[in-house]
Amino acid sequence: MAGDQDAWDAVAHVARGSYGRLVSWLGARAGDLAVAEDALADALRTALEHWPQDGVPTNPEAWLMTAAKRRMIDGMRHRKVRRDASAALLMLADAAEARFQDTESVPDDRLKLLFVCAHPAIDPAIRTPLMLQTVLGLDAAVIAEAFLETPAAMRQRLWRAKLKIRAAGIGFTLPDAEDLPARLDAVLHAIYAAYGTAWADLAGGTDLAQEAIWLARLLVALLPGEQEALGLLALLLFAEARKPARRDAEGGFVPLSAQNTALWSQPMLEEARAVLTLAGRMGRHGRFQLEAAIQ
Repeated sequence: MAGDQDAWDAVAHVARGSYGRLVSWLGARAGDLAVAEDALADALRTALEHWPQDGVPTNPEAWLMTAAKRRMIDGMRHRKVRRDASAALLMLADAAEARFQDTESVPDDRLKLLFVCAHPAIDPAIRTPLMLQTVLGLDAAVIAEAFLETPAAMRQRLWRAKLKIRAAGIGFTLPDAEDLPARLDAVLHAIYAAYGTAWADLAGGTDLAQEAIWLARLLVALLPGEQEALGLLALLLFAEARKPARRDAEGGFVPLSAQNTALWSQPMLEEARAVLTLAGRMGRHGRFQLEAAIQ
């Protein structure tokens, strides 16, 4: 039926576009990524059951947030553990219920979650895959392909990392200013890996590329004095500016030397040059600045 298909399409669309934002918001309040992901999965199942009959809500993202939030609270009550946390979550839920009307969206805590995943207690080898899954919603199988691992092995490693966050009691907050530099490199690499995944079309790429650029902009806003954050943003902008010329009419790859430069986005190239120039004035050079300079 057309109504069923519309509802299923709406669920798929919001899952692709809002997964990371929802998991970040839920995880920050539960203090547990695994619980947040389970609650969101349950909310998505509920949406598939109800939206075909009830219609797609005006704000699907807020609907899912509310459903997942209630699922987390119910789970805490059912297990009869973390009573104080459950009470605090109830108060947060009531406050959120008043804030999120049909015209509002869920706050974006993804940058915060990136730094959580870059915590020193997390194995450095799993930090980037963990960020790709929790913050950007990539499937473990897609991540495994990018990192040349089996999906089963990647799922197991991701699960252990999430348990580590819970066991170590890692707070879902931005680290103090003195702790940011130590975690920055992992965050930069995760954003770059997300863009690379989109560039290679491993996960249906266009939205993911824009998400990566947006996160890079957010990182620059948070750390305006970090030359490598600027270098990464410049690199992504240079690459994205040439996207219209990257494929031919049949979808085949067009090498840089054969691209139609008239198709490149001049405003994006100009912004990239300006960002790279600003990074260069800081007098410190790193990988992303050099790659941007090559671009």
